[in-house]
Amino acid sequence: MSISAAVASTPPHSHDLLARADVVYQPTVTSLEHLAPDADPDVIALGLATMQCAQRHGVGEAAQRLAIIDYSRSSLTPRLWVFDLARNKLLYREVVAHGQGSGGDVPDRFSNQEGSHASSLGLFVTRQTYEGKNGYSLRMDGLEPGFNDAAMSRAIVMHGADYVDPGIAERQGRLGRSWGCPALRPGVAGDVIDVLKEGQFIFSYYPEREWLMNSALAQCAQARVEQQDTGEYFLGTR
Repeated sequence: MSISAAVASTPPHSHDLLARADVVYQPTVTSLEHLAPDADPDVIALGLATMQCAQRHGVGEAAQRLAIIDYSRSSLTPRLWVFDLARNKLLYREVVAHGQGSGGDVPDRFSNQEGSHASSLGLFVTRQTYEGKNGYSLRMDGLEPGFNDAAMSRAIVMHGADYVDPGIAERQGRLGRSWGCPALRPGVAGDVIDVLKEGQFIFSYYPEREWLMNSALAQCAQARVEQQDTGEYFLGTR
């Protein structure tokens, strides 16, 4: 059953599964905010809630790590945070590249289409690693139909790249760009991949209206955030 179908019709045992995940790891928005004070707390809340919605429907129940990418930020600034949820630790805070088809310094276009060279939004569960044309790489399986579920066929993977160089980026006004992959500095890419491989989560955010309004997982996550909040929560869209 797809994530969309699962969200529409929750299996009877899903609440038990979610409860079990919460008991084991107990990640909270507040704890992650303290670990990454420079991250947008609304993005952290949505990322965590999206992960929990996926776990509620049987995906990645054993995941212990969550990477959050905030593409609404400049490529010149750190916009990737990798959390160890089991140990309540921030493992990495890094710059990360976006796709050429997504725009310049701050991307504003996202796609699920082959040949777009654009980044995709939403939640991914990680798969196996491999050695490819970009070296050590991590496969990412998109969980949101129509928004990122073509990631595997498009070869949207996490990898290191020489063009992810903050020094050069400062001179040219933006970080180098990929063909849609979240590319990292070569010096850190392998270590980040190793903590995220095989069943962990990567969440890519931008306040795009179509995704926020039409993705089943995004809708589930926003409802979850609203239920946990006092009623004052608002996530802006464009």
